[in-house]
Amino acid sequence: MEDLVRTAGEREVLEAFLDSHRQVTVDKLRGLSEADARRRLVPSETTPIGLVKHLTGVERNWFQHIVAGHPRDEIPGESRGGPDSWQVSDGETVAAVIAAFEQACAESRRITADLPPDHQVPHPAGGQVTLRWIYLHLLREHARHNGHADILREQLDGTTGA
Repeated sequence: MEDLVRTAGEREVLEAFLDSHRQVTVDKLRGLSEADARRRLVPSETTPIGLVKHLTGVERNWFQHIVAGHPRDEIPGESRGGPDSWQVSDGETVAAVIAAFEQACAESRRITADLPPDHQVPHPAGGQVTLRWIYLHLLREHARHNGHADILREQLDGTTGA
């Protein structure tokens, strides 16, 4: 990936790095059993499946709600990325959580496809924010949680690396 974007434009670089982090998010969950995906290895409610479900809510919040302006009640699933986004019901499977995350990311790409990095949208707490700022915020959010997922996955089965 990095070889392809070293000399690319700003938008291509931002999207490529965000997509790379999105893939790591999925890869850290993929291959775990349903039980291991739900195991709590830290005092908080953080679990591998919960991380992916949370990042699904984050994607929906920033791209579907903030950028596209869709009311939350019209967005399927959790769309705040807040404390409730970590909750995984017994009926939700690893495959279903991954599918929802991948669908949310595809919708994020669709929403932003024709928007320039300087495109501005109102944010309820932050005033006007640019798409550039949102991409960087999402990169920070994914990187932080992928670090958590790295540690959890290593504790579960010894898997390390991207």
